[in-house]
Amino acid sequence: MQIGVLTENAPFERRVALTPESAGRLIAAGHSVYVQSGAGQAAAEDDDAYRAAGAIIAKSPEEILANIDLLTAVGQLDQQTAAKLKPGTAVIGLSSPKDGRGPAGVLVDRHASFFALELLPRITRAQSMDALSSQAMVAGYRAALIAAERLPRFFPLLMTAAGTVPPAKVVVLGAGVAGLQAIATAKRLGAVVEAYDVRAAAAEEIRSLGAKSITLDIESQTSSSGGYASEQAADAADRQRKALAPFVAAADVVITTAAVPGRPAPLLVTTEMVEKMRPGSVIVDLAADNPNGGNCEVSRPGEDVQHQGVLVHGGRNVPSQLAAHASRLYGANMSAFILAICQDGVLLSTPEDIAADEIAAACCVLLKGEFR
Repeated sequence: MQIGVLTENAPFERRVALTPESAGRLIAAGHSVYVQSGAGQAAAEDDDAYRAAGAIIAKSPEEILANIDLLTAVGQLDQQTAAKLKPGTAVIGLSSPKDGRGPAGVLVDRHASFFALELLPRITRAQSMDALSSQAMVAGYRAALIAAERLPRFFPLLMTAAGTVPPAKVVVLGAGVAGLQAIATAKRLGAVVEAYDVRAAAAEEIRSLGAKSITLDIESQTSSSGGYASEQAADAADRQRKALAPFVAAADVVITTAAVPGRPAPLLVTTEMVEKMRPGSVIVDLAADNPNGGNCEVSRPGEDVQHQGVLVHGGRNVPSQLAAHASRLYGANMSAFILAICQDGVLLSTPEDIAADEIAAACCVLLKGEFR
């Protein structure tokens, strides 16, 4: 199978779909990998490293798109790239064309197939392919660093000749993969950390990292969909915000990581709650680039907003800020996925074969130009 890797051209995107390490894994399995010259540069991977792994370096996207059977991608394809795909090409990436964004019509016209990694089922066999989790882990780590950089105070307890400096108090809202990594990183930096998740089962995971689990006098979710929280009713969300308000007001740093797949991010911190925080406090909203708004009412994606002395940072493609390791993890997820849905050296491509494979069936949103 001929597999292609292009330079990602979406705004703020620095990752690459396959690193030399992951490309080498596919080449060892008998596939050929074509890489656009410079595709890995922003992720600290140069052309020579790809050549050493056995990949073929191409100077232009056209040279690749005219020859490949499968295009690997991180972000949304643009119309021009999709229009140059050879008819029948398969695409694997993180941004499903089924949600109405991107070049859905062009992909249909090119009789393309599309496998969306964000739809991967949360089963044991798929763990090595879980790109959502690997990228969320990067985002959670980065969120804690952003907070520490912007907070005008130390994170750890410091005892000096000039007196004792108390540790920063960090509150993490949402304890999925990103939230747990934010907790762990803030703890390693020396902060006192509290965390809350609407899922009752998350409390034990929070405590296992040495943080205090915040318990609210409201109903928790005892079941979840694939490990994710479900969307709450408006009145329940309002009670949750009121119960969280004193914890937010007492924090030096609030990191919000709550997301519901396929739904708007829940609003956890209102403008009124921001205004009750101390001047100099910091909020990092990892969900700020959700098209329907983030977890904090004040945040704007990619910007630092000063609101009555509180700095509110809105995350925008946060994993891409650590492009080297984010790409390494994503490439490992991608190569594992490709190898899992290959049979005799080619991707599963018939409706019957797709339906028979739990992973392929969950991720295939477009098959030979027809939405499933």
